Amino acid sequence: MSSSIPRSAAVAAVVSAALAAGLLAGSASASAEDGAGVRIHDIQGTTRVSPLVGQQVTGVTGIVTGVRTYGSRGFWIQDPTPDANPATSEGLFVFTSSVPTVAVGDAVSVNGTVTEYVPGGLASGNQSLTQLSKPVVTVLSQGNPVPAPVTISSWSVPGAYAPEGDPAAGGSINGLTLKPRTYALDYYESLEGTNVRIGSSRVVGATDPYSELWVTVKPWENANRRGGTVYGSYEDQNTGRLQVQSLVPIAQQPFPKANVGDVLAGATEGPLDFNQYGGYTLTARTLGTVVDRGLERETTDKQHKNELAVATYNVENLDPSDPQEKFDALAKAVVENLASPDIVALEEIQDDNGAKNDGTVSAGQTVKKFTDAIVAAGGPAYEWRSVDPENNEDGGEPGGNIRQVFLFNPARVSFTDRPGGDATTATGVTGRKGHAALTVSPGRIDPANAAWADSRKPLAGEFVFRGRTVFVIANHFGSKGGDESIVSHHQPPNRSSEAKRLLQAQAVNGFVKQLLAVEKQADVLVVGDINDFEFSGTTKALTDGGALYPAVKSLPRGERYSYVYQGNSQVLDQILTSPGIHHFEYDSVHINAEFADQDSDHDPQVLRFRP
Repeated sequence: MSSSIPRSAAVAAVVSAALAAGLLAGSASASAEDGAGVRIHDIQGTTRVSPLVGQQVTGVTGIVTGVRTYGSRGFWIQDPTPDANPATSEGLFVFTSSVPTVAVGDAVSVNGTVTEYVPGGLASGNQSLTQLSKPVVTVLSQGNPVPAPVTISSWSVPGAYAPEGDPAAGGSINGLTLKPRTYALDYYESLEGTNVRIGSSRVVGATDPYSELWVTVKPWENANRRGGTVYGSYEDQNTGRLQVQSLVPIAQQPFPKANVGDVLAGATEGPLDFNQYGGYTLTARTLGTVVDRGLERETTDKQHKNELAVATYNVENLDPSDPQEKFDALAKAVVENLASPDIVALEEIQDDNGAKNDGTVSAGQTVKKFTDAIVAAGGPAYEWRSVDPENNEDGGEPGGNIRQVFLFNPARVSFTDRPGGDATTATGVTGRKGHAALTVSPGRIDPANAAWADSRKPLAGEFVFRGRTVFVIANHFGSKGGDESIVSHHQPPNRSSEAKRLLQAQAVNGFVKQLLAVEKQADVLVVGDINDFEFSGTTKALTDGGALYPAVKSLPRGERYSYVYQGNSQVLDQILTSPGIHHFEYDSVHINAEFADQDSDHDPQVLRFRP
């Protein structure tokens, strides 16, 4: 399977709309008069958009360097006699829609329309792929040598990521002349469609269900001890990352399974493509061999008798229809890898029939199946608390009704039940000076706030451990859906989803401040899938006024991650502590995100402290 989206007659519509919007405007080329005698580098030009976009061209010649028979069907051609301009690519994708009839090594002449295809559509903000559409192909000869590949290596990829977008063009870099010796994105764009190769490279993104993985050609770039590449700020992008797919259908040659830290050894060679899910992608005609470096799943320390262990774990849309194997694997992780925490805040617990959209909102069967599996794995008999959401009001899969759930070990910690909490009733803060309490427990924080529209509402609970009250707020903030990719033609990219998470963070921060106003040294933990980085505006809003501290920052920089996306090891899941929690141990327990075989796509987080 490929993650490339099939292209169809919609290509022409996208290009027409783009031209009308002025987003892909180009100028005519003097060397392309009447569209005849055009070379590939004339079509590619010196910017991201072809100067011949929308024009008919004839007699475009090249050697076939790769053929794709699935997904976005077509083939790549390359001019064996390049020009002297490093900004102009000598390769080009020819979109055929049907299975191509050419073979690697064919010399061809192509007539067609120059188009700019935007994977994901114009609204995605993605860069476009220059291609020939509606081609008429003539094979001139067969068995020709493929043009020698351009080697992508640590020294060839610039350290700077991308130029600043042109303010006059809405922040777009489309119209800027490429500087491939200065910017990594410009370098990759200058090789769009070109036959490229990488040598032995470390895997930084495990094989996914779509038969693709990520490597880095810069082994030292923000590396961590487990083999990943850490994403530490918006200003320090990891330029050496490259997605790898195979041109050989998996029915003929299964795609190798690789974990982070493994090595894709030997030469991997093929045309450089651009797609919706990852941007620049080496579509391998020849794929290297995966060398297993033996990455192991981590196990956290067991809490001491007088330590409270609190964990957060996104269990990825868990519902009773999932195979028992998933429940068993997640349960084993809680018992063995997380050392049976006293409190576990779960995210993405679905209702009792999963994504069946019939109005069901209860999740008792889901949680029972999970807690039973924990007992079977040798863990404690966890009790649980939650608040059922209103049907289809909290986002996620339609009908799934995901929510946060507290598990707690009654042999170690008690839950303070205060009735009255439901989907629409807000919990509040009460108590005399020095002793805060929740008005309802479990309860939701400010569920009527527009910040939580179509999103999970925070779940607050009041616990007692060794006579000390501990407040835990379980969260699952809004997703990054709608954000532009880091390979967007807007630089910096538009991160529109941040606005909602900022409001959500402000709401949670305000609630924590209410608790601290009553009890300055209250033990408060804000936990969950925050869906944002430790350096983000969301985290800054959560910590406003010193109300909270992001505990992940207590770890070395190389350990700060809970998720791997497009080869970037990054923070999404967090535990934040109130000022009263002076000493703690924090662990991001890496058991999922770096592995091809995952029980969830998130790594759980654990914090241990003495109340």
